[in-house]
Amino acid sequence: MSDPGPATAESHQSSPRPRVPAASDRSGPGRPAPAAARRTSLLVTLVLGGLTAVPPLSMDMYLPALPAVTRSLHSPAATVQLTLTACLAGMALGQMVVGPMSDKWGRRRPLLIGMTVYVLATALCVIAGNAEFLIGARLVQGLAGAAGIVIARAVVRDMYDGVAMARFFSTLMLISGVAPVVAPLIGGQILRITDWRGVFVVLTVIGVALTLVVWRTLHETLPPERRHAGGLGAALRTMRGLLADRVFTGYLLVAAFAFAALFAYISASPFVVQDIYGASAQTYSMLFGVNSVGLVLLGQINGKVLVGRVSLDKVLAVGLALITLAAAALLLMSTGVFGPVGLAPMATGLFVLMASMGLVMPTTNTQALLRTSHAAGSASALLGTSTFLMGAVASPLVGIAGERTAVPMAVVQGSCALLALACFLGLCRPWQRREESTEDGTTGGGNRL
Repeated sequence: MSDPGPATAESHQSSPRPRVPAASDRSGPGRPAPAAARRTSLLVTLVLGGLTAVPPLSMDMYLPALPAVTRSLHSPAATVQLTLTACLAGMALGQMVVGPMSDKWGRRRPLLIGMTVYVLATALCVIAGNAEFLIGARLVQGLAGAAGIVIARAVVRDMYDGVAMARFFSTLMLISGVAPVVAPLIGGQILRITDWRGVFVVLTVIGVALTLVVWRTLHETLPPERRHAGGLGAALRTMRGLLADRVFTGYLLVAAFAFAALFAYISASPFVVQDIYGASAQTYSMLFGVNSVGLVLLGQINGKVLVGRVSLDKVLAVGLALITLAAAALLLMSTGVFGPVGLAPMATGLFVLMASMGLVMPTTNTQALLRTSHAAGSASALLGTSTFLMGAVASPLVGIAGERTAVPMAVVQGSCALLALACFLGLCRPWQRREESTEDGTTGGGNRL
């Protein structure tokens, strides 16, 4: 694979300002007052945060109900876990369609269509009478929900560059990070008053509200002169060109394997915590919420403290090292090397693994998208598709040895962590790009932000 050189990505990192101020796009010939600009920026941030919250809402609110679904639909745990896999696979494949569409037709129209279909598919989950129907409805739900994920990232790339983009992604993590904190808690409380179908009723209501907010408040961020002409062939050529960039592909694979380690936790933890360690659905929801708080806190430390002071690649290296160490500790505990362990040590390892994603995920997104201003929608689609497909592969693997062991979860997490490290070192090669930047006469701190 060819590497277009450090200037493509690194030279952008010195710009701390938004590239396309969203407020001014709608203000006519005059610029809005500073207070109005701040209100507009806050509104856009909240809307994009809501869109990025669609995946954790769709997944995490449903997690405490997984054991109940197995009993209600008289299906084995491995089959019910496919409802997670189907939704995740749908979100992956849907992004491959919606991303190029948004580069051709703009961001707003594909987003509204996708959110409308998401609402309808979620409502179908409420009436599912068997696992097969639920799996199919979840697949459509994921396909449609992909619009919110891929277009939110593309809108950020339309509006921001460099340090500003890295900080905005961390801000989005703060907003969307509330979803995995509260979603399992809401799911656990819903199960106290109704069955698992009530979870999808609440998701349907949330989908309707978010669709209406997008329709009323989110304006187009991709002007006609920056849109791409052409059909499927042009989209495929664009994606092929993106994948030919070795460094972009490296960050894409790092993000994909890191997300697979995270999704191995998401898929297996309801059974590990509740069936192996005997915790209640409410206790599991509380532990999941604590882990999500850790992810949000590290994401904010990254965006508010580290960005602009520490190299993004150094932050990413630390995050990957923490994930690898946590996965190794979980494997040793689950195989009994330390003897019988209780819930607290296992929960601590899971906390470190999930919290470290706050350093890894926004950093990989920023580093990859810095190289792709010419095709942000397609690049966002490739990032999203690879991560969600890898997560879909990890989901059934964690249950292959049954519901009474955590070993498969730890093996999948450790393998994915090592693969992410290998891609970072073998493809991204941050030390090599710093040397090339210095030899070209650019500032050696191009990668230092």
